[in-house]
Amino acid sequence: MLAAGLLHGAPSPAQAQGLPNLGDTEREELSPVMERKLGEQIMRQIKRNRDYLDDMPVQEYLNDLGNNLLSTRPEARGEAQYDFFFFAVRDPMLNAFALPGGFIGVHSGLVLAAQNESELASVMAHEIGHVAQRHIARMLGKQRQDMLIPLAGMILGALAASSSPDAGIGIMMGSQGLAMQRQLNFSREAEREADRIGLDILRDAGYETTGMINFFGRLQQATRGYNDTMPAYLRSHPLTSERIADIEARTRDLRYRQRADGLDLPVIQARMRVLQANSGQGLVEAEQAFRRQVQQNTRTSLVAGNYGLAMVALRQGDTAKAQTYIDAARTVLKDGAPKKGNLALTSLAIEVRLAARQTQEAVAEAEVARKQFPISRGIVRQYADALLAAGRTDDAVNFLRDQTAIYRSEPELFDRLAKGYAEQGRQALQHMALAEGYALRGSLPAALDQLSIARRAPDASFYDQSIIDAREREFKERRLEELKQEKEGL
Repeated sequence: MLAAGLLHGAPSPAQAQGLPNLGDTEREELSPVMERKLGEQIMRQIKRNRDYLDDMPVQEYLNDLGNNLLSTRPEARGEAQYDFFFFAVRDPMLNAFALPGGFIGVHSGLVLAAQNESELASVMAHEIGHVAQRHIARMLGKQRQDMLIPLAGMILGALAASSSPDAGIGIMMGSQGLAMQRQLNFSREAEREADRIGLDILRDAGYETTGMINFFGRLQQATRGYNDTMPAYLRSHPLTSERIADIEARTRDLRYRQRADGLDLPVIQARMRVLQANSGQGLVEAEQAFRRQVQQNTRTSLVAGNYGLAMVALRQGDTAKAQTYIDAARTVLKDGAPKKGNLALTSLAIEVRLAARQTQEAVAEAEVARKQFPISRGIVRQYADALLAAGRTDDAVNFLRDQTAIYRSEPELFDRLAKGYAEQGRQALQHMALAEGYALRGSLPAALDQLSIARRAPDASFYDQSIIDAREREFKERRLEELKQEKEGL
């Protein structure tokens, strides 16, 4: 059902009844700050799901695209100035969804179906529209005199939707009971509003507004038979034809703008095709598709096709063949005299070097990449991995200490720092770093366990003990607050 349109956030929890009144009957159930906290809690659950694509090149591409859209409309971040996070889930369905507080997910099938960047951007702009208009908080206002679902129902619905939209909406329906009809009516209004906001964002960011019309048209074709058999009152999104007509009316007088895409989307699509393949047959089919792509002999098809073949070879453990394909893609890039390199291709080159145990080459690749892509967090992690793999433990630890001091919200950095401390034999610091990683992932009991181990470590200094005491107090307070919220809400 949800593949016919775009899935936006699920309803919010019953415990929100005790939150501050903001003076608006449609917003008093959920403040922007609590909306963000709720989104973070749901994301911690989603990240544990096997279909969550924890892949840095994909994440960085989606977040670069999303933040480019937001840069033209900073007010879309709302009064709480949400730091949006865009992510992907492994699912062939054409779908996307927004969660509370600025978290936006897209299905891998949707990314693969996009024929250009404007089409993908149109979907993401639509979801930004949902968040900007705070549709989830407003939905709570609509529900207040009906029923409110518990947090568990919301999380289960979001998780199920990441792998099966039908299952997701089924869980949400079971949680809502008699409030469903009112909620769906509101949802239709929200979808139109998100379309309007998204179209404005798309236009201002320099993308083709026809991208939204074209993509919705293909959605309509792909789901026509499915929609025709669906009861109207269960359609949580307006008919695609209605939305297309509305968008066409809004764009009729706009000047047509053609946008030349780069290589980023085709390369990410190649990567995602391999990541989505969950069987040997799927990998074989992906390889065949990449070979056909290379045969097209255009600059884009040569780079993306060779990239995909390198991904397949790496998945099969043939690092020499993977390196050959990477070299072929890089040759095409060089001949095309690009203004900048391709982040995903550069990242894959480092990945192949590490897999081949060519550690010195991996360090050299990563050092060049850090200068070429100075804000890439994925390259930072790969540089640390290369230093550790090359036995340059002290350099890795010093680098990671600096990184964790600046970027304290990345548990992956603390994991690598813990590995470095372990290789140095610094037990207390190892377990303190592990504690930080667990805490950032929301696993406070595990974080407290690691602090207890660190406290008993023979090399724990007086200074270490002081830090352990402070962090332990903070984690315990946060854990008590969590237990209180669980008790009140569930």
